[in-house]
Amino acid sequence: MSRTHLPFSTPDVSAFARALAAQLAEHEGRPGHVELLNMVARAGGFGNFQHFRAQAETLDRLETPPPPPQPVDTARLARILRYFDADGRLIRWPGKASHRPDCLWVMWSRLPARRSMHEREINERLGAEHLFGDHALLRRELVDGGWMSRTFDGRDYRRLEKAPPAEAVALLRLLAARRPRTGA
Repeated sequence: MSRTHLPFSTPDVSAFARALAAQLAEHEGRPGHVELLNMVARAGGFGNFQHFRAQAETLDRLETPPPPPQPVDTARLARILRYFDADGRLIRWPGKASHRPDCLWVMWSRLPARRSMHEREINERLGAEHLFGDHALLRRELVDGGWMSRTFDGRDYRRLEKAPPAEAVALLRLLAARRPRTGA
């Protein structure tokens, strides 16, 4: 198992030593590894080691800069847009395997989030979003590719929440501009 390195510092080493010595004096016998970690953390002003670890990991996340935005290949997006009609529906299944994930991100985005659905409802929703008549292919690809989960018996489907890559986000925006507006 790999170890997470957690830097430890204290503003007053004398107060830290006194607090640790007091805990060691109260403890019967030699403390185990976890007990000693908890004592050190408490002497440093934390409730226990888990409290110290959570704070250290949070500070690390706050200090780590976000990754730079990924460049978007606009020529590739133009090729992928050809798979969709003026209303943003998928016209045909891409023959090129590298174009399929982008099309599946679009299908994924049009499914409701955090909601359980039956196979019939998934079929209806996917059927409304494509024109080539193979909702089973789309459903299977979404499950196999990790965009959706389903129960073993196939009765319950759920969209899996995850962040689309930059190119998929750009594609979704372009297709959203194409879709007809509904409502007043």
